Amino acid sequence: MSVLRGVSFALTERRVALVGANGSGKSTVLRCLNALVTPTAGRVLLDLPGADGSPGGTVDPARSPAVARSMVGFVFTDPDAQVVMPTPAEDVALSLRRLRLPRAERDARVAAALDHVGLADRADVPVHDLSSGQRQLLAVAAVLATGPRLLVLDEPTTLLDRRNTRLVRRTVDEVRVPVVLATHDLELAASCDRVLVVEDGRVVADGAPGPTLTAYRDLMDAT
Repeated sequence: MSVLRGVSFALTERRVALVGANGSGKSTVLRCLNALVTPTAGRVLLDLPGADGSPGGTVDPARSPAVARSMVGFVFTDPDAQVVMPTPAEDVALSLRRLRLPRAERDARVAAALDHVGLADRADVPVHDLSSGQRQLLAVAAVLATGPRLLVLDEPTTLLDRRNTRLVRRTVDEVRVPVVLATHDLELAASCDRVLVVEDGRVVADGAPGPTLTAYRDLMDAT
Protein backbone atom coordinates (compact mmCIF):
# COMPACT_ATOMS: atom_id res chain seq x y z
CA MET A 1 0.00 0.00 0.00
CA SER A 2 1.32 3.46 -0.94
CA VAL A 3 1.23 6.02 1.87
CA LEU A 4 2.32 8.93 -0.35
CA ARG A 5 1.57 9.16 -4.06
CA GLY A 6 2.64 11.78 -6.57
CA VAL A 7 3.93 14.13 -3.88
CA SER A 8 6.32 16.73 -5.26
CA PHE A 9 7.15 20.13 -3.79
CA ALA A 10 10.04 22.40 -2.78
CA LEU A 11 9.94 24.17 0.56
CA THR A 12 11.71 27.51 0.74
CA GLU A 13 9.64 29.43 3.30
CA ARG A 14 10.69 30.00 6.91
CA ARG A 15 7.60 28.37 8.45
CA VAL A 16 5.66 25.63 6.64
CA ALA A 17 2.65 23.74 8.01
CA LEU A 18 1.13 20.48 6.80
CA VAL A 19 -2.51 19.90 7.67
CA GLY A 20 -4.77 16.95 6.97
CA ALA A 21 -6.87 14.22 8.53
CA ASN A 22 -5.34 11.49 10.66
CA GLY A 23 -3.68 8.97 8.38
CA SER A 24 -3.45 11.36 5.44
CA GLY A 25 0.35 11.11 5.22
CA LYS A 26 1.51 14.27 7.05
CA SER A 27 3.77 12.48 9.51
CA THR A 28 5.23 10.31 6.77
CA VAL A 29 6.29 13.43 4.87
CA LEU A 30 8.02 14.74 7.98
CA ARG A 31 9.76 11.46 8.73
CA CYS A 32 11.21 11.35 5.23
CA LEU A 33 13.13 14.54 6.04
CA ASN A 34 15.50 12.80 8.45
CA ALA A 35 15.29 9.20 7.21
CA LEU A 36 12.94 7.92 9.91
CA VAL A 37 11.04 6.77 6.81
CA THR A 38 12.79 5.99 3.52
CA PRO A 39 10.78 6.39 0.30
CA THR A 40 10.52 3.33 -1.93
CA ALA A 41 10.37 5.57 -5.00
CA GLY A 42 11.42 9.15 -5.65
CA ARG A 43 13.82 11.21 -3.58
CA VAL A 44 13.88 13.67 -0.71
CA LEU A 45 16.65 16.26 -0.91
CA LEU A 46 17.78 18.66 1.80
CA ASP A 47 19.50 21.86 0.71
CA LEU A 48 20.07 23.78 3.93
CA PRO A 49 22.55 26.58 4.62
CA GLY A 50 25.39 25.97 7.02
CA ALA A 51 25.35 27.30 10.56
CA ASP A 52 27.23 30.39 9.37
CA GLY A 53 24.83 30.96 6.47
CA SER A 54 27.17 29.49 3.87
CA PRO A 55 25.87 26.98 1.28
CA GLY A 56 25.51 23.62 2.96
CA GLY A 57 25.26 21.32 -0.06
CA THR A 58 22.51 18.89 -0.97
CA VAL A 59 21.88 15.77 1.12
CA ASP A 60 19.69 12.77 0.31
CA PRO A 61 18.47 11.45 3.70
CA ALA A 62 17.97 7.94 2.33
CA ARG A 63 21.62 7.76 1.27
CA SER A 64 23.12 9.71 4.16
CA PRO A 65 20.79 9.23 7.15
CA ALA A 66 23.36 10.19 9.77
CA VAL A 67 24.13 13.44 7.98
CA ALA A 68 20.42 14.21 7.58
CA ARG A 69 19.75 13.57 11.27
CA SER A 70 22.58 15.90 12.23
CA MET A 71 20.90 18.62 10.16
CA VAL A 72 17.24 18.00 11.03
CA GLY A 73 15.94 18.26 14.59
CA PHE A 74 12.76 16.19 15.02
CA VAL A 75 10.21 16.73 17.82
CA PHE A 76 7.56 14.03 18.27
CA THR A 77 3.91 14.52 19.23
CA ASP A 78 4.30 13.00 22.71
CA PRO A 79 7.25 14.46 24.65
CA ASP A 80 7.27 11.43 26.95
CA ALA A 81 8.55 9.42 23.98
CA GLN A 82 11.51 11.81 23.72
CA VAL A 83 12.28 13.09 27.22
CA VAL A 84 14.14 10.32 29.07
CA MET A 85 16.33 11.87 31.78
CA PRO A 86 15.29 12.77 35.36
CA THR A 87 15.69 16.55 35.02
CA PRO A 88 15.47 19.08 32.17
CA ALA A 89 19.16 19.97 32.39
CA GLU A 90 20.17 16.31 32.20
CA ASP A 91 17.86 15.69 29.27
CA VAL A 92 19.23 18.56 27.21
CA ALA A 93 22.78 17.51 28.11
CA LEU A 94 22.03 14.00 26.86
CA SER A 95 21.06 15.37 23.46
CA LEU A 96 24.51 16.98 23.22
CA ARG A 97 26.48 13.86 24.08
CA ARG A 98 27.21 12.91 20.46
CA LEU A 99 28.81 16.32 19.85
CA ARG A 100 31.55 15.63 22.45
CA LEU A 101 31.66 19.24 23.60
CA PRO A 102 33.90 20.57 26.37
CA ARG A 103 31.94 20.61 29.61
CA ALA A 104 31.79 24.42 29.81
CA GLU A 105 30.38 24.69 26.29
CA ARG A 106 27.90 21.89 26.93
CA ASP A 107 26.67 23.55 30.13
CA ALA A 108 26.33 26.89 28.34
CA ARG A 109 24.26 25.27 25.57
CA VAL A 110 22.02 23.56 28.11
CA ALA A 111 21.40 26.82 29.95
CA ALA A 112 20.76 28.75 26.73
CA ALA A 113 18.34 26.14 25.36
CA LEU A 114 16.30 26.02 28.57
CA ASP A 115 16.24 29.80 28.80
CA HIS A 116 15.04 30.03 25.19
CA VAL A 117 11.90 28.02 25.99
CA GLY A 118 11.31 29.61 29.39
CA LEU A 119 12.49 26.68 31.51
CA ALA A 120 15.66 28.18 32.98
CA ASP A 121 14.17 28.14 36.48
CA ARG A 122 13.08 24.49 36.07
CA ALA A 123 16.46 23.11 35.01
CA ASP A 124 16.90 20.82 38.02
CA VAL A 125 13.34 19.92 38.99
CA PRO A 126 12.10 16.38 38.31
CA VAL A 127 10.70 16.07 34.80
CA HIS A 128 7.51 14.48 36.15
CA ASP A 129 6.81 17.76 37.98
CA LEU A 130 6.61 19.62 34.67
CA SER A 131 3.30 20.28 32.96
CA SER A 132 2.61 18.63 29.62
CA GLY A 133 3.36 21.93 27.88
CA GLN A 134 6.63 22.30 29.72
CA ARG A 135 7.65 18.76 28.75
CA GLN A 136 6.89 19.57 25.11
CA LEU A 137 9.01 22.73 25.40
CA LEU A 138 11.77 20.63 26.97
CA ALA A 139 11.70 18.29 23.97
CA VAL A 140 12.05 21.34 21.71
CA ALA A 141 14.91 22.68 23.84
CA ALA A 142 16.82 19.40 23.68
CA VAL A 143 16.58 19.43 19.88
CA LEU A 144 17.48 23.11 19.53
CA ALA A 145 20.56 22.69 21.74
CA THR A 146 22.13 20.48 19.06
CA GLY A 147 22.07 23.34 16.56
CA PRO A 148 19.81 21.87 13.85
CA ARG A 149 19.55 23.60 10.51
CA LEU A 150 15.89 22.58 10.21
CA LEU A 151 13.34 22.00 12.97
CA VAL A 152 10.57 19.47 12.29
CA LEU A 153 7.61 19.13 14.66
CA ASP A 154 4.98 16.41 14.41
CA GLU A 155 1.71 17.75 15.86
CA PRO A 156 3.44 19.62 18.71
CA THR A 157 0.26 20.98 20.33
CA THR A 158 -2.05 17.96 20.05
CA LEU A 159 -1.76 16.96 23.73
CA LEU A 160 -1.73 20.48 25.16
CA ASP A 161 -4.26 22.81 26.73
CA ARG A 162 -4.75 26.31 25.36
CA ARG A 163 -2.20 28.02 27.62
CA ASN A 164 0.57 25.54 26.84
CA THR A 165 -0.38 25.63 23.17
CA ARG A 166 0.32 29.37 23.20
CA LEU A 167 3.73 28.73 24.76
CA VAL A 168 4.66 26.26 22.05
CA ARG A 169 3.38 28.56 19.30
CA ARG A 170 5.47 31.43 20.65
CA THR A 171 8.57 29.24 20.80
CA VAL A 172 8.05 28.03 17.23
CA ASP A 173 7.66 31.62 16.06
CA GLU A 174 10.89 32.68 17.79
CA VAL A 175 13.06 29.82 16.52
CA ARG A 176 15.73 31.15 14.18
CA VAL A 177 15.97 28.12 11.88
CA PRO A 178 13.38 27.04 9.29
CA VAL A 179 10.46 25.02 10.66
CA VAL A 180 8.28 22.38 9.02
CA LEU A 181 5.41 21.05 11.11
CA ALA A 182 2.33 18.87 10.89
CA THR A 183 -0.64 20.05 12.90
CA HIS A 184 -4.37 19.94 13.52
CA ASP A 185 -4.07 23.36 15.19
CA LEU A 186 -5.35 25.71 12.50
CA GLU A 187 -4.29 28.81 14.44
CA LEU A 188 -0.73 27.50 14.48
CA ALA A 189 -0.96 26.68 10.77
CA ALA A 190 -2.32 30.17 10.04
CA SER A 191 0.77 31.71 11.65
CA CYS A 192 3.05 29.97 9.14
CA ASP A 193 4.18 31.34 5.78
CA ARG A 194 2.85 28.44 3.72
CA VAL A 195 0.37 25.61 4.25
CA LEU A 196 0.09 22.29 2.43
CA VAL A 197 -3.06 20.18 2.69
CA VAL A 198 -2.39 16.44 2.58
CA GLU A 199 -5.27 14.12 1.77
CA ASP A 200 -5.03 10.39 1.04
CA GLY A 201 -1.28 10.59 0.44
CA ARG A 202 -1.43 13.54 -1.94
CA VAL A 203 -0.94 17.29 -1.64
CA VAL A 204 -4.34 18.64 -2.68
CA ALA A 205 -3.83 22.32 -1.80
CA ASP A 206 -0.71 24.43 -1.33
CA GLY A 207 -0.21 28.14 -0.79
CA ALA A 208 -0.72 31.06 1.55
CA PRO A 209 -2.43 30.16 4.84
CA GLY A 210 -5.71 32.02 4.29
CA PRO A 211 -7.00 30.43 1.07
CA THR A 212 -5.31 27.09 1.73
CA LEU A 213 -6.91 26.67 5.15
CA THR A 214 -10.26 27.65 3.65
CA ALA A 215 -9.80 24.88 1.10
CA TYR A 216 -8.92 22.49 3.93
CA ARG A 217 -12.04 23.38 5.92
CA ASP A 218 -14.17 22.91 2.81
CA LEU A 219 -12.55 19.51 2.23
CA MET A 220 -13.20 18.40 5.82
CA ASP A 221 -16.80 19.65 5.73
CA ALA A 222 -17.44 17.69 2.55
CA THR A 223 -16.26 14.35 3.97
